[in-house]
Amino acid sequence: MPRIVIALAALCLALAGCAVGNPPPSDPAEVARRSFSDSGPAQITLFTVRGVGKDNGAHTALLVNGSERVLWDPAGSFLHPQVPEIGDVLFGITPMIERIYTDYHVRPDFYVVRQDKTVTRETADRIISAMRAHGAAGQATCALSTSGILRQAGFDVGRSWFPNALVRDFGELPGVTTTRIDTSNVNTNHNVIFGRGGVPLPPGA
Repeated sequence: MPRIVIALAALCLALAGCAVGNPPPSDPAEVARRSFSDSGPAQITLFTVRGVGKDNGAHTALLVNGSERVLWDPAGSFLHPQVPEIGDVLFGITPMIERIYTDYHVRPDFYVVRQDKTVTRETADRIISAMRAHGAAGQATCALSTSGILRQAGFDVGRSWFPNALVRDFGELPGVTTTRIDTSNVNTNHNVIFGRGGVPLPPGA
């Protein structure tokens, strides 16, 4: 089999977690109503979903706390009735919604790498503007689109299709703290039911 075919097959398998169709955009009035601001320091958080055992990168997302708290979830599968979405930007990311989002991705076969970095409010808002300007990401481009947005904001990370490459580069930035979240320590204190009758489970879960 030609090497390029093998590489493409590996890429599609690795990025199965960010290969979901985009929902229609939410009503801007609902976005404004659900908007959430956090009084804490401006911060960006890179979430990377990885497979247990092989540590293959399955999905990349970026939480930003600036003038509002939003989540860039490129081609992600997460849906919640209290979380409006426009072009892969999810709004109203309260601490509870963050817990729901993390718990949604953590399961016996997958864990989440959380990487936090304090930034200026201007930098955070610049990233939010870049996320909104980007529009919905194509399938399997979660790391590519996220690394591009970070580079646009001046961060020294490589442009890559692969979540593992981005998690490595982001972790080498000054001041980044890294935490592993798995079934042993995920915060399930959010009163949300997953699966039938609740928040839909990720594809294949």
